[in-house]
Amino acid sequence: MNNRVLSLVLSRLLIAVITLVIVSFAVFFATTLLPGDTASILLGQAATPEAVEGLRKAMHLDEPAILRFLRWIVGLLQGDLGTSYANEMPVADLIGGRFVNTLQLAGVTALFSVPIALTLGITAAMLRGSLYDRIVTVLTIGVISVPEFMIATSAVLIFAVYLKWLPALSFANEVTSLTELLRIYAMPVITLTFVISAQVIRMTRAAVIETLNTPYVEMALLKGASRPRMVFRHALPNALGPIVNAVALSLSYLLGGVIIVETIFNYPGIAKLMVDAVSTRDLPLIQSCAMIFCLGYLLLITTADIIAILSNPRLR
Repeated sequence: MNNRVLSLVLSRLLIAVITLVIVSFAVFFATTLLPGDTASILLGQAATPEAVEGLRKAMHLDEPAILRFLRWIVGLLQGDLGTSYANEMPVADLIGGRFVNTLQLAGVTALFSVPIALTLGITAAMLRGSLYDRIVTVLTIGVISVPEFMIATSAVLIFAVYLKWLPALSFANEVTSLTELLRIYAMPVITLTFVISAQVIRMTRAAVIETLNTPYVEMALLKGASRPRMVFRHALPNALGPIVNAVALSLSYLLGGVIIVETIFNYPGIAKLMVDAVSTRDLPLIQSCAMIFCLGYLLLITTADIIAILSNPRLR
C-alpha cells in the first residue's frame, strides 16, 4: 500500500469518526425536541406536579441539555447505553435480542437481493439495448418509484389477505422448522429485496456499461475475446469500486427501510423497538437505536469507500 492510498484510507476513517460525533450531537438534541414531557407521559394524567418534578429530577431531566449530552457520550464510550425510562431496564438488554432479529432479517435480505441484483445488472449491461435490457430497466424504474410501505402493503393484501399463502405478521420467536422460517421471513424479505435490488441493478448496469466503453475493453473485443470473458475478465474488476459502492448504499438504505417494514409486519426488531420507544418518549432507548442505525450506515459507506480506493488501478 503506497503513501497516497494510505492517506486516502486514513482520511476516510477520520471523516467517519467526525461524522459520528456530529451525528451523536444531532441525535441527542433532536430527541430532546420531541413534543411532550417524558415524566408526565410515564406517570399519566393523574400524576401530581410534585411527582412529575420528582421523576424529572430522578431522570436528570431538570439538568441542562449539554450536561446530559456529555454524560450520555461518556456512557457510550464506556459501553453504557443507559437505562430505559419506560421499562427501568438497561437499554443494552432491551436492544440485544431485537438487534439480533434485525441482523437476521438484514442478512437474509442481503443474501437474496445482492446476487439477484448483480446478476440482473451485469446481464442487462451485457445485452444493452435488447428487449431484456429494456424490460429490466422499466421494472427497475417502476420499483424505485414505489415507496417501500406501498410494496409492503401490497404484499400483505396479495399474499396474506387474498391468496392466504403467508402470514400478515412476522414473529421471529415462533420458528420451529425451515418451512415456518420461510413463511415468517418471506414478506419482509420480499419487500426489502424489491427496495434494495432496484438501486443495485441500475448502478451496476451503469458501472459495467461505462467500463465496457473504455479503450482497453474495446481492444480485448477486437482481439477476439468473447463477450462474457470481456465482461468478467476485463470490465468487472475495474467496475468493482462503483459496484461495491452501489451495494453498500443499498444495504445502508436497508437500515432505513427496515423501520417501515418491521412496523408494518410487526417484526420484533430494533426498528420496531425504536418506534415503540418514540410513543413513550423513552429517550435513552431512542438515542441508542438511532446511534446503532447511524453507526451501521457509516460502517457500510466507509467500507465501500476503502474498497473503492484499494481497487482503483490508478492508485496502485
